[in-house]
Amino acid sequence: MSAPITLPRAVIYDWDNTLVSNWDTVREALNHALVSFGLDPWSAEEARERIKASLRDSFPRIFGERWTEARDLFYGYFAAHHLDGLKPLPGAETLLAHFHERGVYQAVVSNKNGGFLRAEAEALGWTRYFGKLVGAQDAEFDKPHLAPVRMALEPAGIELGPDVWFLGDADIDMECAHGAGLVPVLIGLGEGSGFDRFPPAHRHTDCTALRSVLCGLVDGNGDTISLQTAVETVPARTKPTP
Repeated sequence: MSAPITLPRAVIYDWDNTLVSNWDTVREALNHALVSFGLDPWSAEEARERIKASLRDSFPRIFGERWTEARDLFYGYFAAHHLDGLKPLPGAETLLAHFHERGVYQAVVSNKNGGFLRAEAEALGWTRYFGKLVGAQDAEFDKPHLAPVRMALEPAGIELGPDVWFLGDADIDMECAHGAGLVPVLIGLGEGSGFDRFPPAHRHTDCTALRSVLCGLVDGNGDTISLQTAVETVPARTKPTP
């Protein structure tokens, strides 16, 4: 058995597919832009593999010199619909409350536009949990760069290091955590194909599973479930090449 889990000093979260589900609206907005440019829409599988980088990093590659036109189409559609499709993922708010009650600093680093990110947190009533909500274009560079991570920790005066966790659902989140020297924590099956280079330190099926470990649930033998024991049963997803 490994040692019991130790609470981190701070937790940084990805947003979409880690704490909330708004995936259908994101894909619909992207496909609106793609079809408007005469391009084929992306399937759900293609979108999950490809939509990880921020818009300002990904749209020039997809749409070329006219990427700002595509950006405006995407934002126009998303602004009209994103709150309608917003849903918290299982156990997300309970996990936030658990850390909040124990004085753990919490923040978000997302590649969703910062304005949309903060509007969604406000709509859910979650703003009180976070010291900072950093979205795309809020910092000089977007995730996986260190700039938004540093910005997220600034209000608490916390330095990058192993007493900070980064929770996310995709390989870009694990890449960001590795680059910043944080503990990479994977939530879900894992989106992307970069986990060999940027493996999670531990992983959980969802926020409920992580909170169960934090609460020190016992197994059938009456032993406390350690972090390592609890997470070894959740394999990362292998993604096909798009």
